[in-house]
Amino acid sequence: MIVTAMIAAACLLQAQDANPISANLKQSWNNVKALLTRMAEKMPEENYRFKPVQAVEDFGQRMAHVAAFNMRGCALVKGDQKAINAGSAPTKAQVVAAIKESSDECDAVFNSLTDAEALKTVDAGRGPRTKLAILQGLVLEHSQEVYGYAAVYMRLKGIVPPSSDRNEH
Repeated sequence: MIVTAMIAAACLLQAQDANPISANLKQSWNNVKALLTRMAEKMPEENYRFKPVQAVEDFGQRMAHVAAFNMRGCALVKGDQKAINAGSAPTKAQVVAAIKESSDECDAVFNSLTDAEALKTVDAGRGPRTKLAILQGLVLEHSQEVYGYAAVYMRLKGIVPPSSDRNEH
């Protein structure tokens, strides 16, 4: 019964969109991109050097890290080698700019992605990987993970993260 319902749901999705996998990836990207962008904008400049404990990166470094990571992942899928370096102690303006730059790169990838294209492989440095694996694992999951970490930084500063702020939606 459950398998029949799953097949029916998959058929319905396919009838609605010729590329249901890439459409889902794009939707996930747009969600996490918006959260990271709002987070970078919402955190006050004076909290960009905040770190909960000495052994971790500060807020600005975490956010610059996700921007750089996303740029590398999306550029890899496009066959490019682009990088972002916001510095070791990035300012709020540098982080917001880096997130915008990497988001533009990733938007180009997700907006043009088809299911067939997602299954193609690229050389990921440690052997071939599908574009799907890179986008899902290295871009989307990593972005969500960093958002979760950084949300704690915001909470510790008494700031409600974008995903929980009812006034932002």
